[in-house]
Amino acid sequence: MSSVVLASPVDSVGSPVLWSVSILVLLGLLVADFIVTRRPHEVSMREAAGWSVFYLTLPVVFGLWLWTAFGGDRALEFLTGFVVEKSLSVDNLFVFMLLLAAFAVPAAVQQRVLLYGIVGALLLRGVFIAAGAALLAAGTWAFLVFGVVLLASGVKILHQASAGEGADKDVSRMRSVRLLRRLMPVTDDYRGVRMIVRERGRRALTPLAVVVVAVFATDVVFAVDSVPAVYGITEDPYLVFATNAFALLGLRALYFVLHSALAKLVHLNHGLAIILGFIGVKLVLHWAHGLWPAVPEIPTPVSLAVIVAVLAAVTLTSLRTRRRAGHEAPVPRD
Repeated sequence: MSSVVLASPVDSVGSPVLWSVSILVLLGLLVADFIVTRRPHEVSMREAAGWSVFYLTLPVVFGLWLWTAFGGDRALEFLTGFVVEKSLSVDNLFVFMLLLAAFAVPAAVQQRVLLYGIVGALLLRGVFIAAGAALLAAGTWAFLVFGVVLLASGVKILHQASAGEGADKDVSRMRSVRLLRRLMPVTDDYRGVRMIVRERGRRALTPLAVVVVAVFATDVVFAVDSVPAVYGITEDPYLVFATNAFALLGLRALYFVLHSALAKLVHLNHGLAIILGFIGVKLVLHWAHGLWPAVPEIPTPVSLAVIVAVLAAVTLTSLRTRRRAGHEAPVPRD
């Protein structure tokens, strides 16, 4: 059979040395990001584009290294997983954009909020990756569980996208935000990048702390979808970690590059729902193939082709819809 067999966790490319080096590099990049955002300032397009190019070059170089060190199959699994995670991370950016607008976050501190969101997402993905590896070690039934989770997520996202839900969600009604406001008083204005200040002799939170908690709460939701999705591409926990890390690291800069374009991708959630559903079917077929070898599997190159085709299609349909809406808009009279 010509299908690509998913890598077993036992055959992981991630040796203890590679894990240690990767985590140290990740921490170093995060520290560099915190240093860059230490002084609040508005991010210019030139600065954002430079960092975006840097963070898009890193996974390409890493993929080439995987190709030479471990072969083309592992490199293709990493590339496909990275495309999936980067696609889902764009949805993260859209939600971040809504949160920043809802909390009226000043432009000078927006990148610090995004950075906190990325750190929270990385920590949560680490927990979910470890849990996913433990489930896979317990038995192949984990593929069925992951597949059902992704299929359910795809249906939910498609329903919300078709109904137009989520765009006008009242952030103040989020449970995490309401709980935080009950625990401590919140100041009326932002105080730079400070999240806790002393006011009238007692500690109080700034709106920055509230928006960071809201971002963390949304990170949990995205981790539930993204980790099973990349496990549908590769079973190697190290490659799952690498795809998530590379996809998330450049989000801070990518946000400012795509800020205006995000609003134009009106069909993005439709495409993500299709991708999650497709990977869910792939996982269910992989589980069934282990019990009944006659059941076909979906090769990794086919997965990559389908994912890229879906992203290209929703981008084109989104731009066409926006252009048509612009042509149909009435021209104001003098």
